[in-house]
Amino acid sequence: MYLPADKMGLHLRGGYIYPTQQPANTTVASRKNPMGLIIALDDNNAASGNLFWDDGESTGTIDSKAYIYYEFTVSNNVLTMTAINSNYADPNNLMFEEIKILGSLQEITAVTVSQNNVGENFPHNITYYPSEKVAHITGLQLELGKSYTVQWSQQLSVNERFDCYPSPNPTQERCEQLGCVWDETSGPGIPSCYYSSDNAYSVDQVEYTSSGLAANLILNSANTKANEDYTTPISTLRLEVKYHLNHMLQFKIYDYQNARYEVPVPLNLPSSPTSTDEERLYEVSVQKKPFGIQVRRRSTGRIIWDSQLPTFTFSDMFIQISTRLPSQYIYGLGENEHTAFRRNTSWHSWGMFTRDQPPTYELNSYGHHPFYMALEEDSNAHGVLFLNSNAMDVTLQPTPALTYRTIGGILDFYMVLGPTPELVVQEYTALIGRPVMPPYWSLGFQLCRYGYVNDSEIAQVVEEMKAARIPHDVQYADIDYMERQLDFTIGTRFAGLPALVNKIKEEGMRFIIILDPTISGNETNYPTFSRGVQDDVFIKWPNTNDIIYSKVWPFLPDVEVNESLPEETQIQLYGAHAAFPDFLRNSTAEWWKREILEFYNNPTNPSRSIKFDGLWIDMNEPAAFLNGAIGGCRNELLNMPPYVPHLGYRSDGLSAKTPCMEGQQYLPDGTPARHYDVHSLYGWSQTKPTLEGLQDATKERGIVVTRSTYPSSGRWAGHWLGDNTAAWDQLTASIIGMMDFSLFGISYTGADICGFFKDSEYELCIRWMELGAFYPYSRNHNQKGTRRQDPASWNATFEEISRNVLNIRYTLLPYFYTLMYEAHAHGSTVIRPMLHEFVEDRTTWEIYEQFLWGPALLISPVMQQNAVTVNAYLPNARWYDYHTDEDIGIRGQFSLLPSPLEHINLHIRGGYILAWQKPANTTFYSRKNPMGLTVALNDTLRAEGQLYWDDGVRIDAYEDGVYLLTSFTANQNVLDITVLHHGYSDPNNLMFTEIKVLGVPSKVTQVNISQNGGTIASSHAVDYNNTKQLLTITNLQLELGRSYTVQWS
Repeated sequence: MYLPADKMGLHLRGGYIYPTQQPANTTVASRKNPMGLIIALDDNNAASGNLFWDDGESTGTIDSKAYIYYEFTVSNNVLTMTAINSNYADPNNLMFEEIKILGSLQEITAVTVSQNNVGENFPHNITYYPSEKVAHITGLQLELGKSYTVQWSQQLSVNERFDCYPSPNPTQERCEQLGCVWDETSGPGIPSCYYSSDNAYSVDQVEYTSSGLAANLILNSANTKANEDYTTPISTLRLEVKYHLNHMLQFKIYDYQNARYEVPVPLNLPSSPTSTDEERLYEVSVQKKPFGIQVRRRSTGRIIWDSQLPTFTFSDMFIQISTRLPSQYIYGLGENEHTAFRRNTSWHSWGMFTRDQPPTYELNSYGHHPFYMALEEDSNAHGVLFLNSNAMDVTLQPTPALTYRTIGGILDFYMVLGPTPELVVQEYTALIGRPVMPPYWSLGFQLCRYGYVNDSEIAQVVEEMKAARIPHDVQYADIDYMERQLDFTIGTRFAGLPALVNKIKEEGMRFIIILDPTISGNETNYPTFSRGVQDDVFIKWPNTNDIIYSKVWPFLPDVEVNESLPEETQIQLYGAHAAFPDFLRNSTAEWWKREILEFYNNPTNPSRSIKFDGLWIDMNEPAAFLNGAIGGCRNELLNMPPYVPHLGYRSDGLSAKTPCMEGQQYLPDGTPARHYDVHSLYGWSQTKPTLEGLQDATKERGIVVTRSTYPSSGRWAGHWLGDNTAAWDQLTASIIGMMDFSLFGISYTGADICGFFKDSEYELCIRWMELGAFYPYSRNHNQKGTRRQDPASWNATFEEISRNVLNIRYTLLPYFYTLMYEAHAHGSTVIRPMLHEFVEDRTTWEIYEQFLWGPALLISPVMQQNAVTVNAYLPNARWYDYHTDEDIGIRGQFSLLPSPLEHINLHIRGGYILAWQKPANTTFYSRKNPMGLTVALNDTLRAEGQLYWDDGVRIDAYEDGVYLLTSFTANQNVLDITVLHHGYSDPNNLMFTEIKVLGVPSKVTQVNISQNGGTIASSHAVDYNNTKQLLTITNLQLELGRSYTVQWS
């Protein structure tokens, strides 16, 4: 029971009416105050009560009948106030001025008062609290001692409607068959068919323990209406609530009489709950009839989950639950393209089911992330994971409320209580697993395209980038390098690729290749396929030994391919039978790792071995170029279930652009599973074995970039935002996408710079290079048949702008790498929404065209054509222009900042210290260069920061302690450099040679360096710029890995 220190447990019994009077310090005074009624309705919406009133002092008032006696009754929305006896006139002219109705399930929209059947007219107000189900009527003037009738009408406000027919094409007849109300409305998205009665489940008996509660949910079959087979509600369900941690709880609803599929993704849960009654941030109550769960934040009393709503139902192939939201501010739920970071709550439905869907507004795309973060009106934040992998949708409505509909599995929810947005993500990633630590080189600039003709073309691009002195760490090959798009092969036009890879690696670069999941079954000598058959790795038709084949990228052998035909036509004509490995099986994971190792080493012909450094896994939704399988699917029910969620190609069912849902798969423990249930886990299941195979082969950390993701994918991979288009709106979409994935625990993200589809355009591509220089995954990539768009392909101005902005990126990589460590070790966000740092400022709740690197660097890109300014919001902090080191003097407001074509606005936040390093064309060389610190003082002349440093490639460097962690703290005129962990010494004898201190208020003439309390000799130079309030100390020799104190005076 929620009982904060200032409350005691008082409960009003339903069915009774309680007369009240406003209190005072004495009853003499209080008897003069206005009166009121509290009506506590029972299950039948009825109540009764009475009131005796006399002068409160005299004797014999009962015998002399010198009193007022009322009988109050309520039924059918009518309160009858009958004064049975009225032989006392109170001298204070008392009136009933307010009525509170508890348990009012619908909003009260009108109240009429009559006396002797004659209407009374006086102004009154009605307030309705939907979460509490309380109506409060004020401004009444009902004289004490007179009889009245008070009648109210209830109407479901449009915002309180919950959709009773979410399938396409509702009609009045279908709606009324379900026992729902039909009322056609004009508003887009507003349901015409909506519930008018409670949900059909009630709670049998709640069993409480110190670490949670459990109960059975019983179906009241009288309330259930016509349902098709497979959507008939299950008669008895089990509810379990576990208080795992003080900030995290789980509630789970399942059919305890019949085992159902549950998501096999492992979560980090305590073996037994460790929360305590005193420390828990939440309070859970179960409403018995109709069933509902309420979760309340203890510190504020605010309800943050409230599912006592009419939508709740649980059947084999249709499960639905709704909750009220504490505000309109909800973020997350992916992967799909949307137009702002905050989700639109005015009647929008978002499907989740992994699909090869290029980013398109509202369509379900590559990943499946049923996780949201919500802000409460008082700036607290919480997060909710719905652990379910079946096809589903989520409807957001302005109530505000959210409805989940899924077509399988169980209801399994995890809620983290923050209370800050950044803590929400840290708690969520503690649950699902922290983001992967990328190698240092993978933070360099990367170049790729689909449609390289041969290895010479790749070699030429690398040389042109080098000649233009544009930083370039990683080069790619797309499926062009393969023989007819067959995994683990090298095509004849790319016979020189192994040698090219070796050459560019000797020059300090790295190479990444693509792998698709599907394997051709039409080859006579293709060991990858034959070994896969031998190890039984492919998805089969149920109850047979037959592999399911579809068409994807692999082409048939011995055919002359007409490359002038459209790609889709080529695949129809030349596509091979492609089999889908079942990566959930342990045997498949082992087979895949061996194939990766074999391709890397090529023991039969080492000259053909390809020494890749990272793997890019595509098409793993899994994607297919025809719906279902060659010859069609065989199970109509699974591919076109009774309810198809709000997905793209809804009329095509679930097998649109993907294999058949009846495909037989096996969980790691050997349990059979239908593709129907585990489809959205396909990319997730491929990711971990891919990283393990890569690390087995290269003996280095490496990087995997995956297209399809599910909660916890970030433990093993980064993600690019897919096949975008060269269009201006895609710049904003990329920021929103990265911020979404920050919430999802995947920090290594970015979009194809300059756009994948269509020819890019000069100004667009420049602005995109400027923005993309601040993507964690910074890669320029485009489609076959489009123009070249790499930075060396335009003109000298383009090269210069690209070089300059990438040099800023490379300069800041030590700070950025430290953010990646923070994400990996503590679950912090790297691409950080402004609201994560300034949540008390409600303006930031709507900002999505700017973002932060961690807490300290604000990026405000231009994303409109022909714009030479940007309207940027500068939250309430001290901000320094990165380019000039000057305090800009703007805070807590929007400002129009100049931004000519060659410029991107970057601001350093006062209070932070950024470590940096002189840039080079690759990180191999930049890591050998002198380092520096930028100390940006805040208003109280303080600042802090950290630097994480390791060899950049070692597997588990952080876990094994083979790293260096240094903290920086500035206070007034002293900077302390302190080594916190010394597990690594860099072979390049790195030194901090320059320190810039921003915001130093008075002239500095002297700087002293000390170590262990004693001053040490140093031949540094000191410069103080009075105009900029900038102190620059150069020619320092402060060794990385040692502690120092720097003092200026």
